[in-house]
Amino acid sequence: MIAEAAVRAGCRFYAGYPITPQNELPEYMSATMDRLEDGTFIQAESELAAINMIIGASMAGARAMTSSSSPGISLKQEGISFLAAQELPSVIVNTMRGGPGLGNIAPSQGDYFQATRGGGHGDYRTIVLAPASGQELADLTRKAFEYADRYQTPVIIMCDGMMGQMMEPVVFPDPIDLRELPPKPWILDGAKGRPSRIILSLLLDISKEEELNWKLVRKYENITKEITSAETYLTEDARMVVIAYGTAARITKGAIKKVREMGLKVGLLRPVTLWPFPKRVLVEMSRFVKDFLVFEMNTGQMVEDVKLSLEGRSNVHFYGRPGGIISTPDEIAREITSLYYHQNLEEN
Repeated sequence: MIAEAAVRAGCRFYAGYPITPQNELPEYMSATMDRLEDGTFIQAESELAAINMIIGASMAGARAMTSSSSPGISLKQEGISFLAAQELPSVIVNTMRGGPGLGNIAPSQGDYFQATRGGGHGDYRTIVLAPASGQELADLTRKAFEYADRYQTPVIIMCDGMMGQMMEPVVFPDPIDLRELPPKPWILDGAKGRPSRIILSLLLDISKEEELNWKLVRKYENITKEITSAETYLTEDARMVVIAYGTAARITKGAIKKVREMGLKVGLLRPVTLWPFPKRVLVEMSRFVKDFLVFEMNTGQMVEDVKLSLEGRSNVHFYGRPGGIISTPDEIAREITSLYYHQNLEEN
């Protein structure tokens, strides 16, 4: 789903290295790029090589993508930091698995900190998109390439091992015409009478390094204002709201349907952009909702962003299962019910 959407979005360069549970993506790209006259697929010798190939392809003006799973994404972090510093667009797909270390190949959400805090060295951020369905895998992949070009920045698509292996019906958008894309004034395509361009991230002049850092900060502020996105579900009258993303959000929807049948007024807030985080939505909700339950397939990473957003306005609770354990809707419904009555949220 991601691979087909990427090709339709104009991706013409893919470099990656095999790792479970995302191997279907490079497998699909290898066959598809081979059929395209202007497509390039490279199975690199390592994750480090792959991300540096993405840097080169982006410099040359291609819409470029790489993908991996948790340990492989860790190896790509230096290159992602280079992309941010050089202000080069790219799309990186992380199909998360259990960890830390090599962990296992089961679905997890343990890479939240890595993605939303930049992940590599230095002061930078990456746009992080969290699809929750097959259709969103396709839709957000197209948006990822659009955001990457618009803001000249790497964009991360965060899914997990379950989403990487599932099958769902998807309606794909029509392929774009690459000739209709806006010009890219930063690319290296031969001077041909114009002044030379230089793309680098080694700035030994400390004043120039500081200037770049503040330039990036201003860009990130604009991104926060312009693309922050979240879905709400049954929150209009909610006395408690569960916050979850990706596969965890799908599980939570099932749980909320169950507790609603019991008369409990519970809703869901699903961040679609993990960075920028939908802080304003949370702050607005806190005027009426005093208890938020964060559910993640990890030990509680998004909890920090929820607390930072609310600044003590409401109570924040957590329930999670790390290491590849997948909760059921019944399990989450029990946690919601227990907390709901413990916090005395039932109607008098």
